[in-house]
Amino acid sequence: MSAAFQKLLVSAVLVMFGGVVSSNVAFAEKKYDPGASDDEIKIGSIMPYSGPASSFAVIGKTEEAYFNKVNADGGINGRKLRFISYDDAYSPPKSVEQVRKLVESDEVLLLFSPLGTAGNIAIQKYLNHKKVPQLFVASGATRFGDPKNFPWTMGWQPNYQTEARIYAKSILTNQPNGKIAILWQNDDAGRDWVKGLRDGLGEKAGMIVAEKSYEVSDPTVDSYVATLFDSKADVFVAFSGPKASAQAIKKVAEFGWKPAFYLANISTSIGNVLKPAGLENSKNIISTDYLKDPTDPAWKDDAGLKAYDAFMDKYFPDGDKTNRNNVYGYSAAQTIVQVLKQCGDDLTRENVMKQAQGLKDFAPDMLLPGIKINTAPSDYFPIEQLQLEKFDGSTWLRFGDVIAGEVSR
Repeated sequence: MSAAFQKLLVSAVLVMFGGVVSSNVAFAEKKYDPGASDDEIKIGSIMPYSGPASSFAVIGKTEEAYFNKVNADGGINGRKLRFISYDDAYSPPKSVEQVRKLVESDEVLLLFSPLGTAGNIAIQKYLNHKKVPQLFVASGATRFGDPKNFPWTMGWQPNYQTEARIYAKSILTNQPNGKIAILWQNDDAGRDWVKGLRDGLGEKAGMIVAEKSYEVSDPTVDSYVATLFDSKADVFVAFSGPKASAQAIKKVAEFGWKPAFYLANISTSIGNVLKPAGLENSKNIISTDYLKDPTDPAWKDDAGLKAYDAFMDKYFPDGDKTNRNNVYGYSAAQTIVQVLKQCGDDLTRENVMKQAQGLKDFAPDMLLPGIKINTAPSDYFPIEQLQLEKFDGSTWLRFGDVIAGEVSR
């Protein structure tokens, strides 16, 4: 072998190994956008800690407590979570103000679990223009599952149209000749529910004989319930938030009205809604769920419930374990933690969205058996299954099969 050839061979080997080293360095390279570093991931949120929807505030408190648990366990891939959650008082102008602060001053990596339909609509275009993830929106409005028009926004819970279609199926089966009265919240969420019910009833939508909408700021819905009672309907559907739902349940009982009663699943908390309304007054109400009810004896030996109870005891001891809003916050927080784990060392906003679009059969501790979280670039509805349930005076009892409802896209 000539000296010249040996020299050429050595050069080639060095180039090859140099390429491997260079490739490994590139592979190990960490990528960050604002809000992420070697030590920290900043997560922003808005929540109604005051105002007419403040009963939902415990969701944010539970999420913060869960992130404290994650940090105590070592963080995510060695990074601690910093949760910055502001009060928007359920006011869209305040939502915009607080989100701009989170993005432009606090420089959070992403927005997580911002609550409320109107507030999220108000910030949706801004966040998509800025290309900041608006992840796992705490609203079931279908517009938060529209990757074509809003690729940086994704919901989490089953959408309201799906839920309402399931009630329609139940009504058509059990009250096929019934007369339906509807109480609904006057916003996009309420309109989604009503559309889902009408679509589900199809050619029998004429069964709806009365409907009244209310404003979230209304001090009481008593007069609306009185009008619906006068319609002589034998089916009552309440597409309403916790405060209005508690008032409606109580008023229906005061009238001695005994309709088949369907209640939106955002308002099924025993501690927060049914107890204030009166447990006896709430008996036989029908709703849907996708989360385990901590009061249901069926889960007393369930590993997921035990994990939830242990978390609440240690990290949120003042919280009410029976409040489904705490279960919601715990489950949503587990989902965003999974997304961030999948991100590895690529903590760019683009990769956060990529990983959020790639959840496969993920099951937080408190999801009902048979329900899994699945997403895709064309599927921004993580949870699309529900199960009917009826309140027996002390707890919710599930019945029938888990139903995969149609989704309006």
